[in-house]
Amino acid sequence: MHDLGILLTFASGLAGALVLGYLAHRLHLSPIVGYLLAGVLVGPFTPGYVANRVVAEQFAEIGVILLLFGIGLRFHLQELISVWRVALPGALIQSLLSTLVMASILRLFGWNWTSGVILGMAISVASTVVMALVLAEHHDLHTPIGHIAIGWTVVEDLLTVAMLLLLPILFGPGGTGQDAGSALGQAGLKVVALVAIVVVLGKWVIPWVLERIERTRLRELFTLAVLVLAVGIAVGSAEVFGVSMALGAFLAGLAVGRSDFAARAAGDAVPMRDAFAVLFFVSLGMLFDPASLAQAPLLTAVVLGVVIVGKPLAALGTVRLLGVPTATAVPVGAAFSQVGEFSFILGSLARNLGLLSDTGWNALVAAAILSIALNPALYRWARRHSTSVPAPRAIPTGERPAIDPQHCILVGFGPVGRIVYSLLVERGTSVTVIDLNLATVRQIKSEGVTALNGDVLRPGTLEEAGIATAGYLILSADIDDAAEIVRQSRMINPELQVLARCSHLRDAAALTRAGATMVAAGEAEVGVALVEAILGDETAAPHGLTDRRQAIRKQLYCPAPPAPKSGAS
Repeated sequence: MHDLGILLTFASGLAGALVLGYLAHRLHLSPIVGYLLAGVLVGPFTPGYVANRVVAEQFAEIGVILLLFGIGLRFHLQELISVWRVALPGALIQSLLSTLVMASILRLFGWNWTSGVILGMAISVASTVVMALVLAEHHDLHTPIGHIAIGWTVVEDLLTVAMLLLLPILFGPGGTGQDAGSALGQAGLKVVALVAIVVVLGKWVIPWVLERIERTRLRELFTLAVLVLAVGIAVGSAEVFGVSMALGAFLAGLAVGRSDFAARAAGDAVPMRDAFAVLFFVSLGMLFDPASLAQAPLLTAVVLGVVIVGKPLAALGTVRLLGVPTATAVPVGAAFSQVGEFSFILGSLARNLGLLSDTGWNALVAAAILSIALNPALYRWARRHSTSVPAPRAIPTGERPAIDPQHCILVGFGPVGRIVYSLLVERGTSVTVIDLNLATVRQIKSEGVTALNGDVLRPGTLEEAGIATAGYLILSADIDDAAEIVRQSRMINPELQVLARCSHLRDAAALTRAGATMVAAGEAEVGVALVEAILGDETAAPHGLTDRRQAIRKQLYCPAPPAPKSGAS
């Protein structure tokens, strides 16, 4: 029965998220709202089936790990270092301002300074999961906006880890505060040691391991290796070094991202990440007691107001003071109009230590759920209005990215791919090659070719190559499920011109229906070559050869329908 309960929790969480997420989308709301409501419905505070929250949280942890691992894969250390001068002071100043504002307002409600500061610190921390999903939805995750926001949350995570260490020392049984400096010093040394170990793993160990696994050509082994790295480093970071699993997963992604396997690893992590990340929101929804809104409505409204108004203004002002343009600062501020996983961890610890009352806990949970639901709309509004000022992005939000007709993505670098590549380069076209053979990718990269080692069938690989703005996609290799690749590519970029290759004529129609601009089937082209060889001089007249080729291709690719049988009605 216990195993059945686990499966029921998993199935009910996903099913509820699917139905309510779809309804939210139909109502022009963020699917996140639907996921949270699904958690409320299967939670202990509403009638009907009650899912196992502990199990849901464990599944959610996997989603958080994979999501942060994926972010780390796409983040380069240089990008993180470049925003550190903004992220480090920004996180410190914004956290201080938000905490002081919250504590000062709560004094008017009769709270003591300690409880007010604790709740203020809890709401000053943003959810990296929510932020990453909202930024990705608006294509801002890998822009200056995303770099600053994610770097900022990394600093917030470290600050929260420090607070989780200090609270038991300062306020626990027998706590005197004398060991606070020692605890912080040890925590700092552990973080430095963790970063050093991850750097060593990323430079030497991880590439060596992944290369040997890649040589087996077994896709499931490579996927398993990616999972082991993401989850293993995340769990090890928490158990050995005392930091959050989310931070450990982010560092693991940075390490793998420095190798030649970044694009392929990202593609392997995406399908699992999306499913488990949804359960993160379901598990949050299960914490929410709708009755708490009626118990202390004014307190909940005040906490929510500080989260969705005070925090963004504090972040916006801080970023502007640090010299960031307004068009970047406004969306960064809006991204922080929510609180998340660390808020609950810090609040729960404070509650156990007697520093936060049940009323304060309920107000924190209610404000967190409501702010997460509102955050996508607030960010959308801020992003739209920030484009009135010259922004660092060339393309305003809401418009499709500008297509570069001189950029081509070439899938496969075999004999055909090499010929196509040479012709494209002669025409001045910028080409990004995708190939599964690591040795081929390394060789052509050493020759100056822009290349990715990845499986084009895995989500994220084409996005990494720039499919959203490419003018052409050429499938020079015969790929399984090529029609689905064409379909997905055209969904991302409707203006894309797709040239596809297949072995058999029976596959050509499916590629054309999927949106391929031109299809070359091996059977047909062999037929054309054989007819040319047979006819010889008969096609030597002007335009004769071209006309004959076209006629043969039309006959092969578009055969006439069979004549009806005699006597058919």
